[in-house]
Amino acid sequence: MVAKIPQLDIRRFDRGDDADRSAFVADLGDSLRTWGFVGIRGHELDEALIARAYAVLEGFFSLPTDDKMALHVEGGAGQRGYTAFGVEQAKDASVPDLKEFWHVGRDVPEGSDWGDSMAPNVWPDDDLVPGFRDTLSELYAALDDLSRRVLRAIALHLGLPGDYFETVVDHGNSILRPIHYPALGGEQGADGAVRAAAHGDINLITLLVGSGEPGLQLLARSGEWIPVSTIEGVVVCNVGDMLERLTNDVLPSTIHRVVNPPEPWRSKPRYSVPFFVHPNSEFSIETLSGCVSDERPNAYPEPINADAFLRQRLREIGLG
Repeated sequence: MVAKIPQLDIRRFDRGDDADRSAFVADLGDSLRTWGFVGIRGHELDEALIARAYAVLEGFFSLPTDDKMALHVEGGAGQRGYTAFGVEQAKDASVPDLKEFWHVGRDVPEGSDWGDSMAPNVWPDDDLVPGFRDTLSELYAALDDLSRRVLRAIALHLGLPGDYFETVVDHGNSILRPIHYPALGGEQGADGAVRAAAHGDINLITLLVGSGEPGLQLLARSGEWIPVSTIEGVVVCNVGDMLERLTNDVLPSTIHRVVNPPEPWRSKPRYSVPFFVHPNSEFSIETLSGCVSDERPNAYPEPINADAFLRQRLREIGLG
């Protein structure tokens, strides 16, 4: 039998009694410690909003290449706007991924003290892709809210106050990244290229609004690649490298990939919408004292600024 990541109903945490909340926190922590992944039900994301998002994304990615490239931010490390097919290459991979994507970041209030580390968003004209900006902005806000609910439970699991992450992520450079994996034809993949080569995410946690197509896999502790089903109504959450470092590897950032599927999915496009939750750019990623012991010495004795960590990793994947 193929192992599956647990699926937990976050309403147990949001609305349950003390016993329900404690059980959810324990189950969440166990899943993240074991797999680095968990499925979240009861998240209350509007299914109509998700459907609208997929519709506007299909409209955008079907535009002519010149129209999309007009929304590429030169020198922006792919952090806003459009990044073309075949640009991003996973760390240590020999060939680029078979994907293109769009980035939406946090809107920075004019004159803010922390806007220097975050570029403004760019958007296609509404007559080019009607509803694109409004829909993705609404989805960004909904996932930002969900991420804080999940982080509250993670904080409690780590023995921290429930609101620990509130001031860690309140102006973080979190990214909504809709991805288009075009239909694969002919000899694509013969050189070893896949839709997304094996990698760990850079950030604290990722929330994935996925599609129903197969392809996403995680690398289990056993060394086996385990399929991660993206089931309707479930948001997949995984630990990123920043949270792994912050917790001294207590919560592991699990390597995952998106492989090229067989037919009938190979000749069809695939869309997915991950939301990468980043700490505030000035946040110092310094190992939590509660995650260090004689049995688990500090593997990261030198703190690193979150923005510096991000930019280092972007260079490693060909975006910096």
